Formats: sequence, C-alpha cells, structure tokens
Amino acid sequence: MTDWSRLQRPLPDWYADAKLGIFVHWGAYSVPAWAEPTGELGAVDEGTWFRHNAYAEWYANTIRFDDSPAREHHRRVHGDAPYDDFLDAWKAEEFDPQGWCDLFARAGARYVVPTTKHHDGIALWDAPGTGTRNTVHRGPRRDLVGELATAVRAAGLRFGVYYSGGLDWHVTPHLPVIATAADVRALRPVDAAYAVYAHTHVRDLVDRYRPDVLWNDIEWPDAGKHDGALGLAELFRHYYATVPDGVVNDRWGDTHRDFRTSEYQHGLANEGAAAWENCRGIGLSFGYNQAEDSRHLMSGPQLVRHLVDVVSRGGNLLLNVGPTASGAIPTGQRRTLEALAGWMAAHSAAVHGSRPLDPAVAGPSDAPWVRWTRTADRVWALAEPVGGPLVLPARADRLDLASAALADGTPVVARPDAGGVAVELPAAGTPVAVAFAAV
Repeated sequence: MTDWSRLQRPLPDWYADAKLGIFVHWGAYSVPAWAEPTGELGAVDEGTWFRHNAYAEWYANTIRFDDSPAREHHRRVHGDAPYDDFLDAWKAEEFDPQGWCDLFARAGARYVVPTTKHHDGIALWDAPGTGTRNTVHRGPRRDLVGELATAVRAAGLRFGVYYSGGLDWHVTPHLPVIATAADVRALRPVDAAYAVYAHTHVRDLVDRYRPDVLWNDIEWPDAGKHDGALGLAELFRHYYATVPDGVVNDRWGDTHRDFRTSEYQHGLANEGAAAWENCRGIGLSFGYNQAEDSRHLMSGPQLVRHLVDVVSRGGNLLLNVGPTASGAIPTGQRRTLEALAGWMAAHSAAVHGSRPLDPAVAGPSDAPWVRWTRTADRVWALAEPVGGPLVLPARADRLDLASAALADGTPVVARPDAGGVAVELPAAGTPVAVAFAAV
C-alpha cells in the first residue's frame, strides 16, 4: 500500500499568489474545430452530454455515435475521413508564441498550461514511443511544447503542461464509444504497458521542460499507482526533485495532489478545498469550435466577474484559449482577453497575491454585486457600480473609511450606513476596486 501522505508539502507561494493561468487546448481536433454548443459541463444532463458534446477536443469520440450531429457533420464536410488526416492537415502556419504570451501577460496571467497530449493520443513534442504520430514528424513538424515553453518563460510567466494520462484513444484497440461517465471509468486504459508508456511521457516532459505545473487529466492507469520503479510515487518524487516549487493537480486518481480542480459547473464541491482551481473556456469548448459565436463566449465584463468571484473565494482561474489550426487566437476570444487586460491594468493589485477576506469584516453580495479580497495592507471591495451610492455589506468599524480609494489612488467618499458602508463610485460596466486600510 503506497503511503501518498509522504508526498504532502506546503503549497508554493507563487501558485497561491498567481490567481490566473491560461490553459491552451490545441491539437489535430483544431482542424475540424466543430462541436454542438449545447451548454456548460455540469449543466447538461449526462444522457445528452456525450452524444452532443460541447467540447470540440472530443471530436474523435463524438463522431462515433451513428446518430450524432457531429457524425453527420463529419460525413458531410470531411467525407468520413480518418481522424489522423487532421494531424497531417494541421500546419500551425500562424503560430506566434511570443504574440500569444504578450497577450496572456497583459491579461494578468501568471502561468500557462498547454496540452501536450490529449485523449486522441497525438503528442505536441517528440514523445518517446509515439513514432511519427506527433507534431515533430507530422503536421506542424515542430516541437510546439518546447517553443511555447521558451516563449512563456521569456514573458516572465510560469510554464506548465497538461497530459491526458487517463484516456488515450490511440492505444486502446477497438475502443467502444464513450457514452457515459461510467464508460470513462470503465474504458480507460489501466494496464501495466500503458502505465509505463504514460510514465515515460510525463518523465520526459519533466526532464525536457521543467514544468511548474503538472496537470494530468481524467485519471492515472491503475497498474502505475505504486511506489516502485516506474510508479506514480516515484514520478512525483522525481518531479519535485527536478522542480522543487512545482505543483500537481488532483486528477491522478486517489493518490496525491497539491490542489483540487473544478471544471465549468462540474466538481464545484472541490472549491471548498484549501487550494483549488476552476478551469473553463471563454466559450463552451476548450478546443476551438467554429460553431460558437458571441452568444456562447464570455464577454469581458462576464470574465472579470468570474475571475473576481473565484479569487474572492480563494481559488485560481485557469482560463482556456483554443487557437485555430493555423495558430491564430480567434477574434472573439481575443476580444474578451483584451477586455480583461484593460481591467487588470487598473485592478491587478486587488487580484494578484490576494487572499479571501475574513467574513467577519465583510461578505459577498449579488444585489448589489460585491466581492472582497485582502492583500498585505489593504482590504479590497470589488463592486459593480449602480449609478449612485453603493452600500457595501461590511463592518464600518473594521475598515478605515477615510482611506477609501480606487485602485489608482483616487479618493472615494465612504461613510457608515445602516446596511454597511456607502461609497460613491464612478459609472462603469465592470467591477471597480475600492481599497481600504484595515483597522
């Protein structure tokens, strides 16, 4: 029996302070780039979800339902072509890693986590054991992981890697279609050969790229959950020896983790953990989905709200970008990121390095919309102006009202009110941060 508790350690400060990361889902699935925009994971019933999957990166599974709209789309548009034809059609001709990272940094991200192998089994680096089925030998003919790692670090950001250890549709012969969450558990590869294959991949990622985050997905093969040679415990020890302040997520089965995860509206119970991260796309898919439009994408103000809510409750947000097959960030996603960049330019002091505020001082409200954070010497109210005096749900005797100011230092009138603290805010369409000195 492996004693996973021996791997426990304090959460590195950099991760607790980061608050915002960028997820990047990019693969052969970015060529067809198609899924039904049915809804958010966790808000669509399971009987609908897999057959009408909103995740474009699940295209290889969704087209295997004989009666799915994805299958009809695949027949009509792609002539039922084999999935690997998309790898050869993927050229990444517009890939500009420096341009990506400039945008991510301006948006306030502190770390970037690209997919290195998704469920389709195609590696974005010359992964051992993959032969020519990777982006170095086919399609883009580039080490996309390495290029992005270099650009991320040149931008002053932390670099992480996503790896699908729980599913690999290429190594599972005659894979039945996945129609339920039970199928995910039952049909994932668990054997010793796949455990060694996955272990070798992740160890290679660690040794080549020294990632600050190891973000596994779905599960880890059961045969590899041990403390011996080529076991998961050994892999974690090697990772921490190589990257002492690295972190791992919670999707390795019942083993070890540094932080918990939620995804859209799925796994929300995990958001009560000491350290947690919500991941989601700007739209309903992680991989680029050409069927999405502005109705399915978060606007800048909606993204600001979501980020502030997550941070106020002690979490990080891992926000996904799904580039096109050419490597361009789609216009709608870019528009939302640029709006976030503009907001973060003025308000990042209330986000980065913050912690949740003691509820005895102040609490959240949805009418009016208010969230709270604290930093070393400030209490921050992040509130949406209402066109007049705004009453914040706070203890007036726990805040220095004379010190009230906007994030840029502009003084704000604040006074005690029967409902808490009344402040005069400028008109704006997104949350405005008001700083107080704590008493």
